[in-house]
Amino acid sequence: MSQFIISARKYRPLKFKDVVGQEIITNSLENAISNGKLAQALLFTGPRGVGKTSCARIVAREINKFKIGDDFSYNIFELDAASNNGVDDIRNLIEQTRIPPQKGNFKVYIIDEVHMLSSGAFNAFLKTLEEPPKHCIFILATTEKHKIIPTIISRCQIYNFNRISNKDIIKNLENICSLENISHDKESLQIIATKSDGSMRDALQLFDKVLGVSKEINKEVVQSNLNSLDVNDNIKIIDCIMERDIPKLIVEINNILNKGVGGEIFISSFSSFLRDILVNKNEHSMALSLNESSKIKNLSKYSEKLSYPIIIEILSILNEAELNFQKSLNPNLHIELTFLKITSLEYSDEKKKVIFKPIPFSSFESLNFLSDVIVTEEKKEVLPAEVPIAKIDENLFASTLSLKSIEEDSGIKNIDVIDEIYIDSPNLNVSEKYMQSSWVKYAKILESNGRYNIASILRISTPVLNENLISYTVPNDTTRIEIEKEIISIQNFMRKELKNNIKLNILVDKNIKKKFKYTPSEKYNALKEKNPKIEKLKNIFKLSI
Repeated sequence: MSQFIISARKYRPLKFKDVVGQEIITNSLENAISNGKLAQALLFTGPRGVGKTSCARIVAREINKFKIGDDFSYNIFELDAASNNGVDDIRNLIEQTRIPPQKGNFKVYIIDEVHMLSSGAFNAFLKTLEEPPKHCIFILATTEKHKIIPTIISRCQIYNFNRISNKDIIKNLENICSLENISHDKESLQIIATKSDGSMRDALQLFDKVLGVSKEINKEVVQSNLNSLDVNDNIKIIDCIMERDIPKLIVEINNILNKGVGGEIFISSFSSFLRDILVNKNEHSMALSLNESSKIKNLSKYSEKLSYPIIIEILSILNEAELNFQKSLNPNLHIELTFLKITSLEYSDEKKKVIFKPIPFSSFESLNFLSDVIVTEEKKEVLPAEVPIAKIDENLFASTLSLKSIEEDSGIKNIDVIDEIYIDSPNLNVSEKYMQSSWVKYAKILESNGRYNIASILRISTPVLNENLISYTVPNDTTRIEIEKEIISIQNFMRKELKNNIKLNILVDKNIKKKFKYTPSEKYNALKEKNPKIEKLKNIFKLSI
């Protein structure tokens, strides 16, 4: 089997005109060399795989006027600063600079990943970099310019390499396909270019990966091997979100994940899709879209329906989800919750901002989560049957997921009773003790239905019975107003319990103070009053307070 040479090496640029997407830099270097005005210290900075090292080698060849097939190993020295980052390594390099070139006019030192040099190595390099021998040229290459000390940067002529555009990457891949006689379609090359994130080297690696599986490049092969999403997949997701179709949304999400697409790739792909919708909202920014013109037209309807605040909020949620993805113990659930959160977004005209609106229960009906029997049972549990405090529509069953239902029926609210109840044959022999126990019973009913505030108000003091008038004292006017909202409901309940046309009178006494138990002894005595067996338990186990 013949040795395979990867495309990144096979098609590495050998001339300035071969470098993809860096025309401004290559023209500047070419003119500087031809005019004899090339600096002796150059700094090439930019993302990975955009041609920094290739340009450095071309510069070394051009200034020595070597031909492509010539042996120039005596003139070009490449140092990997990632593994040779100490002071001794730099001192050895400086020692070599004293010796003039055996061939050609210049010795060129290419230091790759120069930001990884130690602080001592940088300091040892300063003087030589500022005043190098006439026959030496230093080319420093890095992906992280901010990690280089300012004194080194100030001694170099800087060339900032940019990410390569998708258009240039596709054009280069098409040229390679024509040279290799590989059948392809532009859409598949678009996917490779998008996934390479502006790196020509990454694009060629993905290109080789696809060719290792198939002799031709098509959309299906590329998507299956690169775990990438099609625009149609993202359109299905955005349709479900806009329709608030929760069951279908969850199914579509899992269909995508079951194809082998990584969760972080899924989130990133959908973010890019939303970004294209965002830039498509204005004709001036439309050129920034990563999709082809034919697909941009399909996005126009989403750009019209989704407002700027909604899109920006969705992108913010997706960005946060992408950052927290690695921390999640259940990645699939993390993605599902992220998209459910997005589905609940809604722009509020009143507040002039995006808010979260709970998803209506109707969105879940297609999954048949609840049968008719279960719904009937749940309706019966809304209030105890023996205490019909409120009039309840038996045909109404509101979901707790609905914001409207929460607003209309928060707890029991003011216990929706319109008319007072009167007893035809009132019982004239009503004891105060029985009245007080009925009062406590009503407070417990309120508490069981989640109305803790009014239930605690009913426990502030003890009601007093005088014939058919119950007097209840509260400490302030605020509490009096709260209990007066419930006065008809309380009277109706007490009338049914006591079988008497009881009336309720609310009094205010600011001297009333609720007694709180602070010390352990006070708390223990309060427990003992409620249950005398606590004392026996304490003695058996010899417990201390």
